[in-house]
Formats: sequence, C-alpha cells, structure tokens
Amino acid sequence: MGRDKDTQARAGRMSTPHGTIDTPVFMPVGTQATVKALSPTELEETGAEVILSNTYHLFLRPGHELIRSMGGLQEFMSWPHPVLTDSGGYQVFSLADLKKIQEEGVTFQSHIDGAKHLFTPESVMEVETALGADIIMPLDECTPYPCTYEYARESYGLTLRWAERSKRRFEELATDRRAPQALFGIVQGSTYEDLRVTCAEALVSMGFDGYAIGGLSIGEPKSTMGGLIDLTVACLPENQPRYLMGAGTPEDLVDAVGRGLDMFDCVIPTREGRNGALYTPEGRVNISNARFKEDARPLDETCGCYACRTFSRSYLRHLYNTGEMLGPQMGTLHNVNFFVGLAKQMRAAILSDTFVDWRTRFLNQYCSTTTKECDT
Repeated sequence: MGRDKDTQARAGRMSTPHGTIDTPVFMPVGTQATVKALSPTELEETGAEVILSNTYHLFLRPGHELIRSMGGLQEFMSWPHPVLTDSGGYQVFSLADLKKIQEEGVTFQSHIDGAKHLFTPESVMEVETALGADIIMPLDECTPYPCTYEYARESYGLTLRWAERSKRRFEELATDRRAPQALFGIVQGSTYEDLRVTCAEALVSMGFDGYAIGGLSIGEPKSTMGGLIDLTVACLPENQPRYLMGAGTPEDLVDAVGRGLDMFDCVIPTREGRNGALYTPEGRVNISNARFKEDARPLDETCGCYACRTFSRSYLRHLYNTGEMLGPQMGTLHNVNFFVGLAKQMRAAILSDTFVDWRTRFLNQYCSTTTKECDT
C-alpha cells in the first residue's frame, strides 16, 4: 500500500473474484444492472474497474432468483469486472411508500406496483448472495439530516443489531455462493461524534471485510462531514478498505482521499451528464449555454474519451438542445471518464508522493470557475 507523507491519502489494491480494484476508486452507479446511457464496452473504455448496483431495485425487477439463474449479475449484464451491491436500505427509506421500521426489519410497499415486502437483515443477505456481487452491504438505517440525538442513537443501535444479524446470516450462506463475497459494515450516527465513534468501534469488533461511512453528504455542512470522516477513519483498521457512500463532487472526492478514504460512488456524473452539466478540469459547464453555440473546441482538450476526441462543444450543445439521444450518451460517457480518471490521477499522485502538490493544482484550476461548489 502506498501512502502520502503529508496527508492520510493512500493507494491500495483489493482482490475480488472478478478482478483487482486499485484504490482510490470511483464506482459508477448502475442501479438496475446498467449504468444509464452506457454499454459495458463504453464503461471499460473509461477505465472503470467496479460498478455499483442496487439491491432494492433488482429485488423488485427482475428479481434476484432470475439473476441467480442467469449466472449472477456479471453474466446477466455482460460486465466481467467487480460489482458492489448496496443493501437497498436507502431506497426503502426514500422511495417506498408506507414503510414501517421495526426490530425485525423494514416493511414497505413497492414504489412500482404497491406490493408489500419485508426486508430483514437476513433476507437482504440472501438476496445479495443470489445476485453474486463481489462486495455486499448489510441492511442499515440512513438517518435523515437533521435529526435529534435521541433518534440518531436509536437508529445507530438498530443498525448495529442488524449488522450483527447480517454477518451471522452471511456466514451461514457460504455454501450458497458461486464465488467468495466480501461484506462491509456501515458506520452510522448522523452528525453526532460520539455515536459515530461508538458505531465504528462496535463494527470493527464484529470483524467485517471493509467499512463504509454512510449517512453523510445529505445536507450537512462540508466542514461537519470532514470532521466526522476524520473521527471515523481513526477508528477503522489500517489494512482494510474504507468506503464513503454517496459523496461525489470532485472536490469532495479529493478532500476525502486526503482524509484516508478509498472508495466512492455517486450518481452525479450520470445524472448530470444526462442533463448537460459536464465536468472539466476548469469546472462544471452547462453545455446548453449560448456561449458554446459556435465553439469548435472539444469539451476538454485534455480528455481522451470518445466525446472529446470526436465532437465539438458546438455539436454537443446542438444535441442537447434538440433532444437527441446522442447528447446524454456522450455527456454521460465524458463525466464517467472524468470521475474515474480523477481517482486514477489521485492514485498516481499518492504513489509518486506528490499528492499535496497535485491537489493544490487541481483545486486551484477546478475551483477558479466553480467557486460556489468549492466554497460550500
């Protein structure tokens, strides 16, 4: 493992049944066994090493047993590389109707057809075992922001009890797996420092394969998020991966890597790519803006993605403004390439012991035209 001498940044390598993952790593989100607007071949061309899929959505459609019968997620979606599945807990709490949280689990109605379902820590392990992802997450409760200390204390306690039950069922299912899977624990506790520390220490004592930090980047100040990351990282093992769930602006990723985190996912590059918000080293641009109407330059002259090699800013603007499908496809391709490449640049800087200098140059260039994002 390579380490930066002046920060907590580190470069590591994870082995999975479907290949190695070099960290820091950005994981494009393929919620329903597809990264929207991109084929697996295009994903490979971005350099993506691992993608994230969602247990809640795949449980509802097409169903985990169907995916098991097709050989697991990688075979089903023709993606021969590592996959991480989250537990679907966040989607239960944010999408499902008439949800009821209890000690047993979460009862909810599907946002698709209103059918009633129960997710328990055990049943989620069974679903994720059937899906066959390389890295899987246990059921947890992601507390809203803001919430009271009393609510956060009850919630993180429930998350810990669910984690213990998940780990027990995970171990019982060992003979049902086509290949080994890694189970991560998820640290919760809202913005309360003592709860975060207690939760992290309890999860480490249970012995997971890696540790995720959940319940951040949901509205709290960035300074608060940074302090909570530092407290949590100090409680986690040095030799295991650390995953910051759902945080994904470029400056967030750079900051988090400097604090010792390894894995990241976010819908920002795909969602904003579909809507014409495109990322460059000089900041985020709205390609539909009139100033690009006669701009013959590529979107990013330093980028080697197909969109930047082939099309002008003027043409990309035309695609979005006329509603052509190629626009969102190219925007998504470029954004994923940018985010995946950002993580690879950080890895190279850590390994060459130039991370601090690289970070300064990147943020000075990026934030000079993205002041609102970088200052909040």
